[in-house]
Amino acid sequence: MPTNNNTHLLTIFILFLGLLRFDSFPGLEAATGKLASVPGVYVFGDSLVDAGNNNYLPISISKANYPHNGVDFPNSKPTGRFCNGKNAADAIAEKFGLPLPPPYLSLRGLLKREKRKSAAVTGVNFASGGAGIFNSSDQKLGQAIPLSKQVNNWFSIHNDLTMQLGPSEAQAHLSKSLFTVVIGSNDLFDYFGSFKLRQQSNPQQYTQSMADKLKEQLKRIHDSGARRFLIVGVAKIGCTPGKRAKNSTIHECDENANMWCSLYNDALVKMLQQLKQEVQGSMTYTYFDNFKSLHDIISNPTPYGFADVTSACCGNGELNADLPCLPLAKLCSDRSKYLFWDRYGHPTEAAARTIVDLMLSDNTHYSSPITLTQLVST
Repeated sequence: MPTNNNTHLLTIFILFLGLLRFDSFPGLEAATGKLASVPGVYVFGDSLVDAGNNNYLPISISKANYPHNGVDFPNSKPTGRFCNGKNAADAIAEKFGLPLPPPYLSLRGLLKREKRKSAAVTGVNFASGGAGIFNSSDQKLGQAIPLSKQVNNWFSIHNDLTMQLGPSEAQAHLSKSLFTVVIGSNDLFDYFGSFKLRQQSNPQQYTQSMADKLKEQLKRIHDSGARRFLIVGVAKIGCTPGKRAKNSTIHECDENANMWCSLYNDALVKMLQQLKQEVQGSMTYTYFDNFKSLHDIISNPTPYGFADVTSACCGNGELNADLPCLPLAKLCSDRSKYLFWDRYGHPTEAAARTIVDLMLSDNTHYSSPITLTQLVST
């Protein structure tokens, strides 16, 4: 049978691909190998990973369902993410080739039954903007879903999953899935914003109580069948644009706030070690040091592709941090060059993807006791 030029070209192209080494392309190994072992991603946390749960809360003042939020999301649609586009939870799911975990509250109702059944298997997002480890942040912000209630919501999905797959297969599924927890910042904001809380306990006592309370909730999730955990430490919240702007002369970070973050992260690391011992090694986890990663990005932003690591991309006034990211706010033209999206320190999509890349790096500089890649390979 005669051949044409297109056939010759296709043959040459296939031979060329055969000569290429997979390791010539960063990330290709993850896309085709190890990362495919995660069947579902379940997300708990605060506004850093909220996918829109707060949109369904009737009186919450902690919402992001308006422009300029979502300006770089598909169709430039504000979804309730505190970001110009996708957040870290979305980026993690994409790395594993999974659908974006939908907000739990979007799955309620008879008409959402099929969507809920599908999401129960591939992943659900329970996070809520303004949420804390303690329930106090819920009261302060008007309405959020604190971690204890997020875990309650997880049990509802757990029941759906068990009914759909059967107990044995559901347990196998859960043991291979990734449970991501990103929370703690709002509890610290509550502490150094409340004279009453500071009177009741010193920073060491308060941060230890945060770790102890988180331990209770992690144990509840573990006891339901979860085995693989990604726990993200609190970042340098003293270096957010809002904190920097209060220093009107040199815009330095609030080192007191950063000190409290370090205290909590230290308590968190020790708590995770204790929890693993208490459950007799039936859980594996990676702790990602978000404090250290943010420090390194701020100290030397150029290798990460950032030009501005002090100002908010969306806002007004000094460092674009005088006001939140509202529809009339000033919007930076190149979001990929900014570390921070708004005055509160939510990362831009570019920053979120950079952080997730660091999570998946083989470098143990930010992850312990194992990396995320090692975690999902066990």
